[in-house]
Amino acid sequence: MILQAAGLALLAALSPTALLVGAVYLGSARPRLVGTLYLAGAILMSLVMGLVVIVILRNAGLNLHRQHSARYGLRLGIGVLMLAAGAVLAMRKPKMPDPEKTKQGLVSRMIANPAPASAFAVGLLLFAPGVTFIAAVQVIATANVSDEESAIALIVVVVINAALVWLPLLLHLVAPGVTTRRLTAFNGWLRANGNKILIGVLLVAGAILVGNGIYGLAVVR
Repeated sequence: MILQAAGLALLAALSPTALLVGAVYLGSARPRLVGTLYLAGAILMSLVMGLVVIVILRNAGLNLHRQHSARYGLRLGIGVLMLAAGAVLAMRKPKMPDPEKTKQGLVSRMIANPAPASAFAVGLLLFAPGVTFIAAVQVIATANVSDEESAIALIVVVVINAALVWLPLLLHLVAPGVTTRRLTAFNGWLRANGNKILIGVLLVAGAILVGNGIYGLAVVR
């Protein structure tokens, strides 16, 4: 259960935007304070939304044996959604990013002048849950395990989901200069290859969930 949830959380963590924002904050006048508040917002949003999803699915009884069909039907549905998303991304011609013509959205305006309060808010906004994060949490919510095991699994998912925030911050504490240079280079690579990575993981994860859902509906009783 934990391995499957962790794998989907890794997919949810692959966010070039989260990494770019982290690079901006780590290059600010108060990198540690601003970066820590950014991380706090990301962790809080992930944790709260994870708990919300678990409570909703547990109240629906999807972790109980009698809800066998509904549980595997949910996994099948999420898997189909992920496969469809991967197929759409694969067929769509990606637009080449133009850094000179970046649209000034809400997040762009908020990170223009890095500050602790706005960094916390950005963490909340960027880590609002997507389908891959929900897919990871539903694995926990629909598993017939103890509350303690569920709590441990949720913590693992939340930590992985925010990996592109806490890992650069941790490395920056150890080696600020090297981290800033490597982070900039890695962010460029992720921007160039992020679409291909996302497509591949969506298709693989979607296929796993579809296979699990079909197997559960057809075989497991």
